[in-house]
Amino acid sequence: MMTAHDIRQAFLDFFEEHGHRIVPSAPMVIKDDPTLMFTNAGMNQFKDIILGNKEPQYRRAADSQKCLRVSGKHNDLEEVGRDTYHHTMFEMLGNWSFGDYFKREAIKYAWTFLTERLQLPKDRLYVTVFGGSPEEGLSRDDEAASYWLQYTTEDRIIDGSRKDNFWEMGDTGPCGPCSEIHIDLRSEEERQAVCGRDLVNKDHPLVIEIWNLVFMQYDRKVDGHLEPLPHKVIDTGMGFERLCMAMQGKKSNYDTDLFTPLIRAIETLSGEQYGQNEQVDIAMRVVADHIRTIAFAIADGQLPSNAKAGYVIRRILRRAVRYAYTFLHADEPMLYTLLPTLNEVMGEAYPEIVAQRELIASVIKEEEESFLRTLAQGLKLLESKIQELPQDAKVLSGADAFVLYDTYGFPLDLTELILSERGMTLDQVAFDKLMQEQKSRARQAAAIDAADWEVLDEETTESTFVGYETLQIETHILRYRKVADKKRSYYQVVLAETPFYAEMGGQIGDKGVLIAQDGTEYPIIDTKRENNLPVHILSTLPANPKQPFIARVGDELRHLTEANHTATHLMHHALRAVLGTHVEQKGSLVSADLLRFDFSHFKKVTPEEIAEVERLVNAEIRADRPRDEQRNVPIAKAKEMGAMALFGEKYGDEVRVIKYGDSVELCGGTHVASTGQIGFFKIISEGSIAAGIRRIEAVTGPKAEEYVHHLEEQLQLFNERLNNVPDPLKALDRLIAEGAEQRKAIEQYTKAQAEQIALQALADQTKRGETTIVTVNKPMSSDVAKDVAGTIRERLQGSYLALIGAAEEGKCTLTVILSPDLVDKGLNASKLIKEVASLIKGGGGGQPHFATAGGRNPEGLQAAIDHIVSLI
Repeated sequence: MMTAHDIRQAFLDFFEEHGHRIVPSAPMVIKDDPTLMFTNAGMNQFKDIILGNKEPQYRRAADSQKCLRVSGKHNDLEEVGRDTYHHTMFEMLGNWSFGDYFKREAIKYAWTFLTERLQLPKDRLYVTVFGGSPEEGLSRDDEAASYWLQYTTEDRIIDGSRKDNFWEMGDTGPCGPCSEIHIDLRSEEERQAVCGRDLVNKDHPLVIEIWNLVFMQYDRKVDGHLEPLPHKVIDTGMGFERLCMAMQGKKSNYDTDLFTPLIRAIETLSGEQYGQNEQVDIAMRVVADHIRTIAFAIADGQLPSNAKAGYVIRRILRRAVRYAYTFLHADEPMLYTLLPTLNEVMGEAYPEIVAQRELIASVIKEEEESFLRTLAQGLKLLESKIQELPQDAKVLSGADAFVLYDTYGFPLDLTELILSERGMTLDQVAFDKLMQEQKSRARQAAAIDAADWEVLDEETTESTFVGYETLQIETHILRYRKVADKKRSYYQVVLAETPFYAEMGGQIGDKGVLIAQDGTEYPIIDTKRENNLPVHILSTLPANPKQPFIARVGDELRHLTEANHTATHLMHHALRAVLGTHVEQKGSLVSADLLRFDFSHFKKVTPEEIAEVERLVNAEIRADRPRDEQRNVPIAKAKEMGAMALFGEKYGDEVRVIKYGDSVELCGGTHVASTGQIGFFKIISEGSIAAGIRRIEAVTGPKAEEYVHHLEEQLQLFNERLNNVPDPLKALDRLIAEGAEQRKAIEQYTKAQAEQIALQALADQTKRGETTIVTVNKPMSSDVAKDVAGTIRERLQGSYLALIGAAEEGKCTLTVILSPDLVDKGLNASKLIKEVASLIKGGGGGQPHFATAGGRNPEGLQAAIDHIVSLI
């Protein structure tokens, strides 16, 4: 039986033999494309070529690409694990042709590889072709069908729908018909009973698509019409996990050697056995799938967070934790312990997860611990919501469930499970309505309306960056379009040659002006990078966009940004010298105002270490090291020079190397001519942003001077407040000691006052049947009121009700305390406090035996107390 490693290598070898350039997998996390967060298909790293923004270095390519999908056809996150053949993170084997071969050769290569190289049985394979779309004037793909007939019979060629067999990059852009190859993995008896042809694209778990051949031949415009592409493209994608299932004779992706080691490790950790219980099996598949996604995302530089791509990774991680917690007895962190097994399975093909194993484990463990605390908190909150309902209630409101889900991160399915155990349900309709409203708001906030590109120069496809050499150049517009989002409308302009640096690698984009022939200046307010194309943002389009222009970069902004970028390199080198070579960049922001640098390190950087880093960087600045810049350096040679290739970055065959003294880095950003132009470097903050990840913010030049001057002013004001004493630190210590003594005295007075009030209230207690009633309504602080409540609660026994009202400076608080027997009889302090909260113009809540409310109407306190007493 071929292993997964053997199958992957066989694919790459086959296409290399047929003239394809084998390229490495691009990072799964996409950093410089605003249209995508993750690589979700093999074609992503070739988008700029497919869109015509860049000429290909080679006409044929093949690779195994790590991908992540959490939305789209069959890939909703909540469904992964419930079946045996969908995943979040997966590998896509692919081959491409950029204006070289087309349908005939693509079909031949696919069939030959599957049936001859891998020897999959031909009688188990079916193919689909695009059946046409009359409403768009598109006919059946007879060309592809005729090529398939050279290899298989007509009854195995199936006409597919537009949904299944017409591939589109998005609402606009390159698209075209496609042919899918499906395999029937059922037993002989099942195949005799029902023809596999009838199960293609019917979501049968054993009649599945394994390869999609996309024939990109059209360009869809904003108005929906199609135009032929100038250069046709072949883009194929084969699901590696499914191929392994077929080759290894399994009925589930999770039974292949890509997953079985992980499943066995989960069995050992949980004490459960795979294949015995459906819910346990789903949980094990979820954990096995998700640990791959999380580890690869972190290795590529994406940490879990509450925004954008980070939120997706955190959501996937928390889904795995909640399945492990609910069904695999994991009330302690478990996911991170699976990493050694994952490294054994995939580390050879993807060494980045092995190289960063400590960081990945640290981040995952911290996230697990945090979410397990969230689960515990959510369980308490859900319990309180249930307790607040009438005793015979059977439905929890959708609003309460949504708050638990949206505000506290408590999983909906866990809420449903707990409710079902109590014979209760959730108002699903109300919950879904709130969820839909939230999604609608998010879509509206992110919506961008872009017109088709107006192409002014058909001959030139690539924009040339000349900003390393000059800040001004005569140029012309290649293309432009109008774009509108929720906040504004603007124009995107692509220039034939541009000195403007487009935002990338953490460095912000340049600003400046576009100057027309008559001298009119059109401000360029930003420069972005989209599909590897530098795009200039203008509020106003020139009246005659076809004329020549002068493009001029704002030099002050550029120079300040360059100083910060060069300082980032110097600081990176200094951090590795001071803290150790484990330090590696994990993210950065370089602007004119400051630099921000995220790096791997597992403990706080001490003040002494920060001072040493500053000393080393400023020493390099004073040495005025000249910039040694080398372009088009082969990547292997750059590494020999000492340049460090960062995980999560996509490098070409040739790179740009920036060297200042002993600092050597691969970098496409702009830099000062010599380090002396930085002037001065100062770190202004250091802290943790995730387990094993620290963040430093620093300033240089004028901003560093401003920061130091501000510190001097603060120090002067501080000393003036101390009457300019000779030894301000000694004076400060004395003040702190005096303050501590005063606080201690105040605390003792407060406790004495509270005890006196409590004892008086206990002496004035009344009886209502067997129940003791103690009430207080006095001017006092909330701190005193807390101590009063505590003292009364300690002294009371049997059946009792205590009500403590406190007023201070126009505000008030009310505390309700019930004995256990009153709670057992149906009274609820939280409900009582909410019933009278309006009388004090406030609100509150708590537990059935103890609740508090705050308000703005002290005059209503007595009425609130009287009302609650009347209920006893």
